[in-house]
Amino acid sequence: MNKRRPLTPLDYAPADLRRPDVATPTGFDLLRPDAATAVEEMFAAAAADGVDLTMVSGYRSFADQESTYAYWVGQYGGPAGADTVSARPGYSEHQTGLAFDIAQADGACTLVLCFKDTPAAQWAAGNAAEFGFILRYPLGFHEITGFSAESWHFRYVGRDVALAMKAAGTETLEEHFGLPPAPSY
Repeated sequence: MNKRRPLTPLDYAPADLRRPDVATPTGFDLLRPDAATAVEEMFAAAAADGVDLTMVSGYRSFADQESTYAYWVGQYGGPAGADTVSARPGYSEHQTGLAFDIAQADGACTLVLCFKDTPAAQWAAGNAAEFGFILRYPLGFHEITGFSAESWHFRYVGRDVALAMKAAGTETLEEHFGLPPAPSY
C-alpha cells in the first residue's frame, strides 16, 4: 500500500493482532502474529549483538491514524506538509498491523532524522531482511514512496521478499513490485 493504493475498506482492521514480547514504551504495541514473531526474533538477535531496540509504534486503527494525521496537519498548517511525514487514514501501513517504528532503548533520536546514525538504526538496516522486514522509507526515495526518510519505519514483507530485495539492491516496494511511484494522493 501507498498513497495511490489504499486499504479496502479504508477502515480495515486486522482481526488477529497480538503484542510481541519486546520492549514497547507506548500503547501502540500490537502487530499481526507473523510480524510479531519476526519482531521478537529480530529484537533478540539485536540484543545478542549488544543493540537494545524498543518498538515505538505498531498497529494504529483508522481512528488512531485520523488523530495522528490531524496532529501533523496542525504542525505543518495543512495537508501539503503533513502528507510528507504522515499517511492519511486508510493509507497507513501501521493500520495493516505489519509495520512498526523502532527506537534505541536509551531514546536517542527517537522518530527524528538523526536516528539513522544510531547503532539501533544501523543494525536494523543491515539485518532486518533476515527477519522479513524492509526499511520502508529509505533516504533519497521520497519521490517514489511519497514520504520523507524514516530510518525507524520497518514493514514486514516476509523473509523471501525481504531477502530478494536485499540481494537485488531494491530499496522500495514500488520498485520491487513494478508499481508506479506514489509521491502524492
